[in-house]
Amino acid sequence: MEREEGLTAVDNIVTQFNTYEDFLDSQITTVDLYYLEDEVLARQLVELGYRGTGEVVKREDFEARKAAIEIARLAKRTQKKTLTSAGKDLQDNFLKALAVREEDNRNGKVSSVIFIRDRNSHGQEVSGYIDYAHRLRTEDFEVYFDGKRRLLPKPTDLSFYNWECHIAVWNSTPNYQVIADNPEGLLFKYKRDRKILNVDPKARPGDNSTRIPIQTEMYIQAVIFDHISRRKT
Repeated sequence: MEREEGLTAVDNIVTQFNTYEDFLDSQITTVDLYYLEDEVLARQLVELGYRGTGEVVKREDFEARKAAIEIARLAKRTQKKTLTSAGKDLQDNFLKALAVREEDNRNGKVSSVIFIRDRNSHGQEVSGYIDYAHRLRTEDFEVYFDGKRRLLPKPTDLSFYNWECHIAVWNSTPNYQVIADNPEGLLFKYKRDRKILNVDPKARPGDNSTRIPIQTEMYIQAVIFDHISRRKT
């Protein structure tokens, strides 16, 4: 607890002053300068703790925290810039919808499940549900946002169905548990808050979830389910 309070005090000082010398100067009074007649000596006495009107902070602590805060700031800025969809000229509503959701799915604020129905490269009609956050972590979406490839369900996704071969596959992911034995249809349980996502178009999607059909020229049908976890972390 004392260490946390110490770090908080140092952080307050670091964010308030640009340099360690600025901090030292803030601790020097006019009386100090009158008697010492030397600004450098006054700074040294403050640094050693013999003079000053507030917190004693060592130079190495100040500079270390200053560097750490700057690194964190740059990392945060870099993360925002490195969204795969950033800077892309997206024309189709589906890609725009993915781009809008990319950051929130990467940081866990939102968990989106994407339903796609279309034809694969062999002309076979396929459909399935995709855990967007999981695919973002395991796959490079640059090719999709650049339009070089189309996002399609795979046999490794939450669910996959080939209408010509009648092959049905479903898999749980780090985010969702598949409930395939429900008599009314497929359900997905979000592991973080244990809420059920119902993908039946005739039913409500569930607590904290929405169902949004996407008008797109890329697919026969596309729907995005967004779930917001209310579990406190």
